[in-house]
Amino acid sequence: MNQIARPAKTDPRIEEQAAIKGRMLAKGLTAAEIDRRYNLTPGTARNTLREPNIKGERAIAAALGTKPHLLWRTRYRPSGQRRSPQDWSRVPTLAQRRNAVTELTEAS
Repeated sequence: MNQIARPAKTDPRIEEQAAIKGRMLAKGLTAAEIDRRYNLTPGTARNTLREPNIKGERAIAAALGTKPHLLWRTRYRPSGQRRSPQDWSRVPTLAQRRNAVTELTEAS
């Protein structure tokens, strides 16, 4: 009997990351451009998509014309107050997520 591997419940941080990347793409922005425009250390905006960084969050939100708590609902309370402590476990990369699915299907 063939079993179809069902995807695990999607991490809300992955959905957030994808939505933010989509908004950046729609505005024609890159993470490197945001770093330069807001005088951030190179790589800050890119890393902010995967792990909390207050300066990067503020810069990305400003570049998109919004506020950080509206982009990162997992990092901020609805009131706009930053959650503390932050969840420092990184969002898995696409390659890591693909490997996890491959391992699940091979185990079946």
